[in-house]
Formats: sequence, structure tokens, C-alpha cells
Amino acid sequence: MQPENYHIALNHLDWRVLTGIGGSVIAALAIHFVIFAVIRRIIRRTQSTSDDIVIRAVYQPSRWLIVLLILMAGMQAVRLGPQVQSWWTIGSAMLLAAFTGWLALRVVKALRRIVESSVDLTAEDNLMARRRTTRVRILHRIAQVTIIFLTIAFMLLAIPSVRAVGVTLVASAGLAALAVGAAAQPALKNLIAGIQMAFTEPIRLDDVVIVEGEWGKIEDIRLTYVVVRIWDDRRLVVPVSYFLEKPFQNWTRETSHLLGTVFIYVDHGADIEALRTAWLEAVQGNERWDGRVALLQVTDHSADAMELRGLLSARDASVAWDLRCEVREAMMDFLREHRPDAMVKERVRLDALPPRASEASQPQGPV
Repeated sequence: MQPENYHIALNHLDWRVLTGIGGSVIAALAIHFVIFAVIRRIIRRTQSTSDDIVIRAVYQPSRWLIVLLILMAGMQAVRLGPQVQSWWTIGSAMLLAAFTGWLALRVVKALRRIVESSVDLTAEDNLMARRRTTRVRILHRIAQVTIIFLTIAFMLLAIPSVRAVGVTLVASAGLAALAVGAAAQPALKNLIAGIQMAFTEPIRLDDVVIVEGEWGKIEDIRLTYVVVRIWDDRRLVVPVSYFLEKPFQNWTRETSHLLGTVFIYVDHGADIEALRTAWLEAVQGNERWDGRVALLQVTDHSADAMELRGLLSARDASVAWDLRCEVREAMMDFLREHRPDAMVKERVRLDALPPRASEASQPQGPV
């Protein structure tokens, strides 16, 4: 094979064209730099941070995409050898798909950051913030998978041999789809469940849930699994499909406000009104109480004691737990210091003792 069959064949006109292409690339880079510098100067005067996020995200991909487009346009005027022409055609098409996918990924990520920066998850009433953040994170991951899949597909389609194989396999695509679907059924099941979860919202980020008997908060929602942070800092990893197929408790589905219960057992002769007054003072004097519910009632009794159930309310599950513990301690202190007669007692009937034991207990006279 002669060298001219696979090397670039250029004449004097081609060198001038290449010089012009190089100059155009440099000019495009300069114009790109100037345009973004002007845009940055303009957006510094705005109060919003959204435009800053978008500009930073698209700066690098847009620069290299412009360079590639100029090269693709300019190289049409350059005479190349057949082998080099084939390499350039395939390579430029693959780079175009890669840079376009890169730009799309950066734009999607910027949109996610804009939405997340506009909400405050640390606010006391963060229901809307959790809804938006959960939805945008799930949709962001779906968009990422879709963009990466399409980018790889277009890059492979740029190769003629791969494209020919793809056309040949179209006839057997039905059987192949059935085989792949059967093998990847669990993954596809969780993937579809993740898409469904983005719109039905059975759970959201920072939701308080009871899953498999464990109390925890939703820490992260991935496309196929959910991470639940247990109260003792363990992590429970659950498939997404679990939350669509099995029952679970969501304590913050509509609001984070909760009712807590405290059970107190006292003697049958206890003064209920005095205990109720002490309960109200303990609850209403605690800063964790949200001012909604404070109630003490007799809910049951047995041969040994009466059961008192106290209800109280708080703004979320963690605060409700602390409030219950503190009020329970306050009631125990009140019973010990002011109502010791109300403490549960164990009673024994002395008249039920055997006769001999009772006679033996009598003092004996002189013999």
C-alpha cells in the first residue's frame, strides 16, 4: 500500500484552508471567551444565582462543541485520503455525540441545583421543599441514565460496522428484548418503580418512616433503591419497589406534626384531677410542645392499678420523642414529691392467712 493512500494528501490550497480553519478556531475561542466574560459581568448585577449556575455548567462543553463544529465545517474543504477521511468522519461524529451529551448532562445538573437552591430543607415546615427536592433528584437521575444511553447509542451508530450489525439485528429484536427483559426483570422493576415514585410520592427526602420495624428518615432516593437512616445511624437499603408493594408507616406524609402518648400507672385512690392539672402544667410549660393537644385520661384499670394515657403534640417525631420523655420524668417527680399516695401499691389480705399462723402470732401467757 502506498503512503499516499492513507496519509493526508494536501496541496498548497489545502494548507491555506487548514491555516484558515486554525484561525477560525482561535477566533471562535476568543469570541466564546469574550461572550461569556460579558455575560458574567451582566449577571453579577442580578440577585438570582440561577444564571451563575447555568453559565458555569455550560462553559466548558459549549467551548469544545463550538471548536468541533468549526472543524467539521472547515474540514469539508480539505482533501483527505480515503482512510483518513473515514477516520475523521467516524471520529468527528462520535465526538459530536459525546460533547452534546456532556452539554446535556451539565444543563440537567444545573437545573437540579437551581431547584435545590430555591428550597430550604432545614425549615420547620419543609413539606414543599422535600417534595420538590425528591422529585427533581429522581427526575435528574432518570435524565442522566437516558442521556448517557442515547449518547453511547449515537456514538456507536457513528461506526458503520456497528450500524450495519444493528440493522441486521432488528429482525430478532423482539426475541432479544424478551430475553433481556426476563434477565433484567428486577432492575427494570425498580427502574419503573423509581419513575412512578417521582410522581406519586409515597416517600420524600427526610420523611420519617417505619420500615421493617425500624424507625428512620429517608436519607437518599436513588433510581433503584432508597437509603433509610435508622435512629442509631445505621443505614437500611431498600429496593424502590418495596415502597409501592408493601405497607409501611410514613409519619410525615402530609405534615410533620405528630401526637405522642405517655402511659402512667397509679393507685385506685389517686386524685385524677390533681394529676391532670400536673400533666397540663408539665406539657404547657415545655418549650417543645406545639400548643395543639394536651390531655390526660383514664383509659384502663386492673386489680392493681389504673392506667392513665396522656396525649401531647409536637412539630415532628424527634421533638415528640423528647417531649414525651421530659413530661414522663416531670410526672414521676410530681408523684414522688407531692402524691406518694398515688403510687401503685401491692395489697395483701391478712385475714387470708392460715389459722395456725394467726394463732402462733398471738402472745403466749405464763404456763
